[in-house]
Amino acid sequence: MKTTIKIAALFLFGVTAVNAQKYDIKTAKTYAEISAKTDGKWEGRKYIGGTVFKNVDRLKQAPEHTDHSFDIRYEGPGWESNKVGYRLYLDWRNAIDIFGKKTSAMILPLVGQDNFDSYHKMSDWGADILNAGKGIGIGSIDRYLNNEKLHFREVDSTIATVANKTNESVVKVNYYGWKTASDKIDFISELTIKPDQLYTQHTIKASKEIKGICTGIVKQKNAETLKKESKNKKWAYLATYGTQSLVPDKLGLAIFYQTNTIENLAETDLDYLLVFKPSTKENSFYLLGAWEQQIDGIKSKEEFVKYLDQQLEILNKKGKM
Repeated sequence: MKTTIKIAALFLFGVTAVNAQKYDIKTAKTYAEISAKTDGKWEGRKYIGGTVFKNVDRLKQAPEHTDHSFDIRYEGPGWESNKVGYRLYLDWRNAIDIFGKKTSAMILPLVGQDNFDSYHKMSDWGADILNAGKGIGIGSIDRYLNNEKLHFREVDSTIATVANKTNESVVKVNYYGWKTASDKIDFISELTIKPDQLYTQHTIKASKEIKGICTGIVKQKNAETLKKESKNKKWAYLATYGTQSLVPDKLGLAIFYQTNTIENLAETDLDYLLVFKPSTKENSFYLLGAWEQQIDGIKSKEEFVKYLDQQLEILNKKGKM
């Protein structure tokens, strides 16, 4: 397998900081990383020069960093299972994007190594398959206030950490001093992925009760909206399905959420939004992308709805996936 050989070569040359004795990526079913250049220099908002991206367990975002600054490989932290990969834009956009995988191998160490955004082109392992654009992506966080979506344009500091464990990989982002409208809060976002699963558990926590914290799904043409509540009415899903990948081919997007945490559903030109009730309590929901070219991929709306309903039944019985 070409992918396996390339990944092995990357690890031999020390591209990643994962300790092979503690975490063997060649046999792993999940993986998370964040990778940045340290041997270049800032010129305005762009990072110039630098020869190697270095993986770290913790990264404090540079004050100069914005979208397309070229200092962080694929623009933020990434996490994957043997089914699917995700990345978070660690800048004002704060959107979650999807890496469609055609292999069960861990592919993130390959992504963006040969050219900064080469992952937009289909390769042996797959590609970036979601057009997030100016939208919320899938299951990320913004604030929706007075019919306006507010991003992470003003944050005192942002720190991302990654951890790889036997049965899960985790990305955690601490936002200190996130200012929107007249409010300034600290915010925690923790993203956990498990083996053999499409979904990511997203756990969030705000330091103050403010209105409008939201998640959602970016709108795409040719996609149908799907909604359903669990039998006990405690959980529900919001989903879309159709020819909405960048390929283009079939892609399903979904969020499972606790109904008692949601104040209202909103719709904009760009997104379908779930607006949370003001709270300082920890809150978990689930996000996912299901691409038809994934191994054992879901290839029809009927298959996607069956999968969603199965997961909803698990939540109905157990309260967690």
